[in-house]
Order: sequence, then C-alpha cells, then structure tokens
Amino acid sequence: MTHSLPLRDDLVALFPGQGSLSGGAGLAWRASAHWSLVGRISAASGMDVEYFLLEASDEDVVRTDRAQIATFALSLVGYHELLDRGVRPRYLLGHSLGEFSALVAAGLLDVDDGARLIAVRGAAMAAAAQDIEGTMVAVMGGDDEARRNLDGLDNAWVANINGAAQIVLSGTRGGIDYVLANHRELGWRRATPLAVGGAFHSPLMAGAQMALDEALHAVRWGETDHVVIANVDGAPHSLSAEWRALLSRQLTSPIQFLDATLSLPAEVTWSVEMPPAGVLTGLTKRIRDFTRQDSPDSHLEIQEMPL
Repeated sequence: MTHSLPLRDDLVALFPGQGSLSGGAGLAWRASAHWSLVGRISAASGMDVEYFLLEASDEDVVRTDRAQIATFALSLVGYHELLDRGVRPRYLLGHSLGEFSALVAAGLLDVDDGARLIAVRGAAMAAAAQDIEGTMVAVMGGDDEARRNLDGLDNAWVANINGAAQIVLSGTRGGIDYVLANHRELGWRRATPLAVGGAFHSPLMAGAQMALDEALHAVRWGETDHVVIANVDGAPHSLSAEWRALLSRQLTSPIQFLDATLSLPAEVTWSVEMPPAGVLTGLTKRIRDFTRQDSPDSHLEIQEMPL
C-alpha cells in the first residue's frame, strides 16, 4: 500500500486480532467508500467475507477461519478511512492476526497476498485445533512471582502477554482446567476461560506451521517506510526479509504485546485502533500513557491533531 501522505511520528495504528470480532461488525462500515476491499478479499481468499461481516451470528463468525479473514478485511477498510482523513501513521502494531493487517497497511504485503495467507493460516490453525483439542484462559491480577509460576506448567503455555497483570495461557483441556482450579495458588486473583477454537500461540499449533511456511514463501514482499512492531520479539522491523520467519514463529510463540507497546518511542502519544476496535485501546492505555486514543469509525472527525 503506497500513499503520498506524510508519515506522522506521533501516531501508532493498532490492528486487532480475531478475538475482537462479533456478529454484525461490518454493518457500520458498509457505506464506506472502501467497502469494495471486502469483495476483493473475498475473491482472493475464496470466502464470503461480506456475509461474515454483515449476516453471520456471533457463534458463526467466531470460528477461527472466518474470524481471521473478516477481522483482516474490516481493519483494512478502517485503515483506508484513516488515510482519507489525511492521517498516515509511521508506527503499526497488530495483535496476532492483526500483524498481517499491519503488514498490508505498511505495503510489505499486498491485499491479495495478505488475504491468501490468512485463509491458509486460519484453515491450518483450525485443523491443528481439531488434531489436538485445546483452549485458552486469561489470568489477571498477578505480580512478578505469579508470572514466574506460569513457567513450566504441564500442558499449559503462556500465549499472550497483554500487560503486566494480564496473561493468556494456551493448553490442553486438562492443562487449562488445572490453571482455572489453581489460579489463586499460582498468585492470580482471577482466571477467565476464553471462548476460542484452539490453543493458539503454543506448541499445540506446530501442525499449522508447514502450511503457513509454504504460503509465506509464495508471496511477493514489498518495501515500506513504516515501522511495524513484531509480536514475537516486541521489536520494530521494516525489512521484508525478517517478516517471513517472524510470522511463522508467531504461530507457536507468545504474543509479546506488552513489550511491543513499550517499544514505541516516547514521541508516540496518539493511537488509532482499526475496527473492530476497543480491545487494544483498553490494553495499551494500561501499559503506557497516550494523549489521545481513537478509532477511525464512520462518525469520527479528526480535528485539532497534535502537532
């Protein structure tokens, strides 16, 4: 994706993962001038993305393969709306699936290749989840000792580090049941099971890596003047040569969202979360201070932009 707008060094665009999506998420966006992207992504992925965004129920749309491609499409519609408002962020940060959206926004991947990658990734992750049944749990309200207590658990692994006191674990049913039953002894005040289709970002996703790796080697990579923060190491990257391995590792490695957010330079004081928005805004404001946090929804008029 290329654009003539100048880059803003004070702004990060946030791209959500599949857990942010709910039924009817696209209804507020179908009048967008960029809704045609949904049709393009449907054609590239071989999936009816418009149906997922407009008509599918909550239960239908949260399926891994559907939620990933639908979230990707809606985020890119929102990103183009942001550009239409004359705002182009230098920094891009996605959460899990959102990393692919960020790479398309940066121009490192084109829309069609991004859609094909996500279709492969979603199907492969769903297949891996069928091979080995797993699930996820969020634990909250712990300290450094509680965090250390999560290392070395049987059949449960840290999957998302969303903040200093919010960790998500993936594992087998037995492994996650143990965490739910013993979270207080492990040092966590609360444990909430997540309604997900598998044990994502854990060794139980290893079966999906071969299919994704093949797809990653088939795409064309571009160049960018944006900076995309990677999930697996929490560090900024701009070179396409690095991203193939980073995206592959992301399947079985924890999402380092805390470190990624903290790696943003101090001059980044403004965030805009792409649709379906809300989750990442809530996470980032607990990690660091922002002067302003927005979403490019259809009612937002960006005024009095920080200079």
